[in-house]
Amino acid sequence: MGLSSLPTEVILSHSCSTLGHLYLDYNPQPGACLEWEGQTYLILERRHRYQLQSGRYHLHKIALYVQTFEALAEESFNDGQGGIGDRSCRYNAHSALLRCAVKPSGPCDGCTDYQPVAMS
Repeated sequence: MGLSSLPTEVILSHSCSTLGHLYLDYNPQPGACLEWEGQTYLILERRHRYQLQSGRYHLHKIALYVQTFEALAEESFNDGQGGIGDRSCRYNAHSALLRCAVKPSGPCDGCTDYQPVAMS
C-alpha cells in the first residue's frame, strides 16, 4: 500500500476539528500549501497513524494539521527572506507560518497590540 492509497485526515489546528478526509497522490510537507474545497490551507504538521496487523505496525493513515492561509496578500520580504505580517511591529514572528507572538493568526491591520520596532 503506497502513500497515494492512504486516507489523509485534514485537521484545523487551532480548534482540532476535522475538516474531512481525502486521498493525496503526493507526500505533503509542513510549510506547504494545500488547496481543498476552494480554500487554501498551510500545513503545520504531518502525523502518521499506525495500525498493528499480524504482529507488525503498518502505516494506516496520515493526519495533516493545517491553518487557513490568507497571507499571500500580506507576504513581505526583508533582506530576501519571506515572512508574513507587519515587520515594523515589535511582536512580528519573522516567520512564514506565524504573524506574531500576540496574535499568531492575525490580522495585523488595526491590531491594538502593535508596538513599533525600536531603531538603533
